[in-house]
Amino acid sequence: MENEISNLNRILMTADAVGGVWNYAMELIKGLSDRGIEIALATMGPLPDAEKRKFLAGMKNVELFESSFKLEWMEQPWEDIEEASEWLLELEIMLHPNIIHLNNLVHGALPWHSPVVVVAHSCVCSWFEKVKGKKIPSDWQYYRKRVSEGLRGADAVVAPSKAMMEMLKNHYGISDLCKVIYNGRSAGNKTFAKKNMVLSAGRVWDEGKNMDALMSIASEIPWPIFIAGDHADRPVKYEKVNLLGQIPYETLNALMSDAAVYALPARYEPFGLSILEAAGNECALVLGDIESLREIWGDAAIYVNPNDREELKAAINKLINNESLRNQYGQKARQRASQFSSDIMVKNYIELYQNLICKKFPVPGR
Repeated sequence: MENEISNLNRILMTADAVGGVWNYAMELIKGLSDRGIEIALATMGPLPDAEKRKFLAGMKNVELFESSFKLEWMEQPWEDIEEASEWLLELEIMLHPNIIHLNNLVHGALPWHSPVVVVAHSCVCSWFEKVKGKKIPSDWQYYRKRVSEGLRGADAVVAPSKAMMEMLKNHYGISDLCKVIYNGRSAGNKTFAKKNMVLSAGRVWDEGKNMDALMSIASEIPWPIFIAGDHADRPVKYEKVNLLGQIPYETLNALMSDAAVYALPARYEPFGLSILEAAGNECALVLGDIESLREIWGDAAIYVNPNDREELKAAINKLINNESLRNQYGQKARQRASQFSSDIMVKNYIELYQNLICKKFPVPGR
């Protein structure tokens, strides 16, 4: 498709291949690419694997620039952050993008020429607040300082939910252009033949995902539980829990098509892209009762106190024992998921990009 957006030809976007940020970036990049916009994707953190490279290779108008610089939430990242800063500024000079779209938090403070959008998918300060119930420890204060500078340096800060935006304002004091753009996914038109299984997805070691709660009740659930995601340092074996590790997206999507129930009793989840994917596959949802998930899913899910394992067990068993209720919640989830389409997300970002370009580089006479 030829680009009909005159002031938006090329975007320099950062991403990492660690988790949901990658899937979000791929959905956005595909939508932008289909509209004729070129994307230079600069990756940091672990290098993209063969599956991710193959997916990128199948898209038009996309060029990959790889690095293994540490991300700001990793251990002792700051030397890498400085090197990454130089690298990113060199890419801007070389590529002349119209927009800088950062999916990490600290590089918004760099002396960019083009308008800068920082998308805050999550942050350590809000994670500590919601998961640990306290402020970040003293050894994370420098992180907080750098993130605050990065957010304040941006021309716009985007969050994937109102709840996340409020957390950003509370922790970092940002008040300038702040915009909520919900994540989106392409919806299919397939029909589903559900199987007797419970699915979840996320890093097992992340206390925010609260996978321990789900695994601990598995022996009291009549159906097997499958968990997709990194489970490093989790040698404990739970009865009827199948830890799948990191699996290809196509494999996960097939599991979502099969699973009758998707459970994520999260303590912290600013959006929850895996939930959106599961809902699009008509899974009945059992979710942690937190502000962000209530905001996004409304009455299309069953909510449980993340710290009450009996409540979690009862909710899952209620769906297992009532096929009609299960089907009802699956249909409600899919209907709700249709409100978070890829097309809406892409259009919202393009509108933001164009507004920032016009603001920074006004056309004389307009």
